[in-house]
Amino acid sequence: MSSSELLTSSYDFTLPKELIATHPATPRDNAKLLVYDRESGQISHAHFYDFEKFIPKNCALIFNDTKVIKARLFGQKESGGKIELLINRALNAHNIHVFTRGKVKIGTKISLGAELVAQIIELLEDGSRVVNFYKNNSLLRFEEILPIIDKIGHIPLPPYIQREDNKEDEREYQSVFAKEEGAVAAPTASLHFTKEQHERVCSNFQHAYITLHVGSGTFKPVECEEILEHPMHSEYYDISDSAKKILDSEMPILSVGTTSTRTIEFYARNKEQQRGEANLFLHPNNKPLRVNHILTNFHLPKSTLIMLVASFIGVDKAKELYAIAIDKEYRFYSYGDAMLIL
Repeated sequence: MSSSELLTSSYDFTLPKELIATHPATPRDNAKLLVYDRESGQISHAHFYDFEKFIPKNCALIFNDTKVIKARLFGQKESGGKIELLINRALNAHNIHVFTRGKVKIGTKISLGAELVAQIIELLEDGSRVVNFYKNNSLLRFEEILPIIDKIGHIPLPPYIQREDNKEDEREYQSVFAKEEGAVAAPTASLHFTKEQHERVCSNFQHAYITLHVGSGTFKPVECEEILEHPMHSEYYDISDSAKKILDSEMPILSVGTTSTRTIEFYARNKEQQRGEANLFLHPNNKPLRVNHILTNFHLPKSTLIMLVASFIGVDKAKELYAIAIDKEYRFYSYGDAMLIL
């Protein structure tokens, strides 16, 4: 690989603001689909409802069945000061990693509604916090918090969707096969599937589910000069027995999304670990070992996600395809259009 593929600046590009999708395609499968066949070099333009036509024969699909929680909470301190709190992930049963907007110190209690109280127990150097949640003075486990925040919380839309969440987002910022609660960002390639299309694909192709609880670190830009200096965030994953069987076989795999890809590739390097913490950074110097094809969206400049795309096709080809997508007015980011790399 060329030394330029290690420079963060190589992954920068200019995106017209109007191409940032602030709402989903309706219906979901009306999103555009750019298909790049590496073997022939052919680039095709289609819609997502054509997706099945491009799936290689004898290929297994791996989906991420994580479910986005209403992780954005609004509350106030005992002093009356307003605080916004974004749950990022559970560190263990009781200690929850969060980001806050508003001044807090260790011991600060934040009333969030429905008798839910968060107490700051640790201030971390990166500005994030660790909290415990209580109801009626009883310390809650993470799974006990989920039904409460489902009533009082808000869908944590990505920061570049500069609007408040609404009822549509509760439905649309969630895959039709979302099951395991714990993500604070959607596995966005999955958002294109309607229920009918997902059922059709699953009836015609082998498939299985993994879980990767996507954290807010997925949006963090790479800020160092060289990509290898970037500290990759960690996320909890769980590989089902049916997925493990496929991963351990020689069957070609089409990974639905970057989150499924990171999980599969982490497992490919750590075969004994069917669940745990994954912090794999894929880029042109660390290419996929197990995933043959990937369905993905169009990602932010200088993000680990565009670097993951480049791990399949190289940075020059990735930027070429992105330039074509911009020229053809594809919609970008979480609610945007899709790309299939064969």
